[in-house]
Amino acid sequence: MAILGTIIKRAYELRSIPIEIRKKKDCNKAQERVLKKLLTKAQNTAFGEHYNFQHILRKENMIKAFQQSVPSFDYNSMFRKWWYRALNGEGFVSWPGRVKYFALTSGTSESSSKHIPVTGDMIRAIRRTSIRQLVSTVRYKFPIEFYEKGILMIGGSTHLNYNGTYYEGDLSGISAGNIPFWFQHFYKPGKRISRERDWNTKLDEIVKSAPDWDIGVIVGVPAWIQIILEKIIDRYKLNNIHDIWPDLSVYVHSGVSFEPYIKSFDKLFDRPIIYNESYLASEGYIAFQSRLDQRVMQLVVDNGLFYEFVPFNEENFDSEGNMIENPESKILKEVEEGKEYALLLSNCAGAWRYLIGDTIKFISKENCEIVITGRTTHFLSICGEHLSQENMNMAVKMLQEEFNIEIREFTVAGFRHGGMFAHKWYLGTDDQIDPDIAAKKIDEYLKVLNDDYRVERIAAVTDVFLEILPPKAFSNWMKIHGKEGGANKFPRVLKGEKYSQWEKYLIKFKTGNK
Repeated sequence: MAILGTIIKRAYELRSIPIEIRKKKDCNKAQERVLKKLLTKAQNTAFGEHYNFQHILRKENMIKAFQQSVPSFDYNSMFRKWWYRALNGEGFVSWPGRVKYFALTSGTSESSSKHIPVTGDMIRAIRRTSIRQLVSTVRYKFPIEFYEKGILMIGGSTHLNYNGTYYEGDLSGISAGNIPFWFQHFYKPGKRISRERDWNTKLDEIVKSAPDWDIGVIVGVPAWIQIILEKIIDRYKLNNIHDIWPDLSVYVHSGVSFEPYIKSFDKLFDRPIIYNESYLASEGYIAFQSRLDQRVMQLVVDNGLFYEFVPFNEENFDSEGNMIENPESKILKEVEEGKEYALLLSNCAGAWRYLIGDTIKFISKENCEIVITGRTTHFLSICGEHLSQENMNMAVKMLQEEFNIEIREFTVAGFRHGGMFAHKWYLGTDDQIDPDIAAKKIDEYLKVLNDDYRVERIAAVTDVFLEILPPKAFSNWMKIHGKEGGANKFPRVLKGEKYSQWEKYLIKFKTGNK
């Protein structure tokens, strides 16, 4: 009998009881309690004194007073006014104590690295939500043996740079370096391989060690997980990954829409596995999928994060996706299902009314269930077509299904063309498809998915071009820009200088691959 698995499963079942009770509580009241805790703890920081948190806490309508007193911030304004002081070693800037860790991130649109503070309170909050997600697996009715299997987690290097004042590195590296002792037994690829900073070396070590592991769960960004699984299959001449990991049952993905990847992932397995989504950002563990029957995520409303929602429209954002000063913002009880919002966070690491750059949509307001729809800067609207990342993902999925092809990566750009405008798509696939037919089909799908796009195709967007590229073109680009492996994602929309760099890169890439 699997004694360890029995103990772990029973522990998960006991932990799931308070979670079920918590779900029945009012999410709005939970959010009010979270904000009160955040304001109370940070009231004696420089930020809390500047915006008079003590006064806000005494107000009958605390949330409204908070919104009226504290402006909204994007990264640049938050860093210039506050976080640079914490980076220089000053304590009690926007959160009590000195910040020991900074997560380095550039998202998928910025060239320079951002330093996002990660406090001890944030690490503990991420750990609590991670355990909740693990505990939720008891609903899947896995056999006892499943709870003894390894969990392969692919992220950034756990090797952190230390400058004498703070540690900096990838959030996944910071989190992995602070995992609880009892989880070490299950965690793969283990401390030694996880510390490796070179992606190719790490990849080789993972492939080499794969036969020694018994993996039940995989966690990571789809593009890089797919590369790992394909290399393992190729190295050991397998039919599929279940030949080496027969008990693999769950893949937890995050960061990007999984819809364009489903078709190619299904081919890597011998049987269906559970695809489970999580929403872990550098600013906190925001949501995770708690139900098997629906691909939606539940907001974590009671664990160190207070949310506000800015309607993602032309009144609140300019044509480049930059938030205007003092935009309209709504709290949880004010949102509407089916509408797109940009997310503002106040957290237990000293972010206050901070734009994290993601857009979401509520599927169920009652259950606080959301889906991620894209990034504020990853939409295409050069003349009013309002093409969202959600539209793009669906169009690519429809193309894959109609022509039975696998598209590993894609991106799109808009530009001036013949006095009007045009879009150009770049699809990364090893399958054969006529680019003119693919462009026509994607255009047809988008006209159905988006009325604004349909109208502008008549009036302003005169052409849709499409180029087929080998998937290697995308991964090489990421490598050149220091974004190979881990949690890095290829941008779905290329704008301005980034698009010019991409076009110049493709000329060299095609020449070198002739």
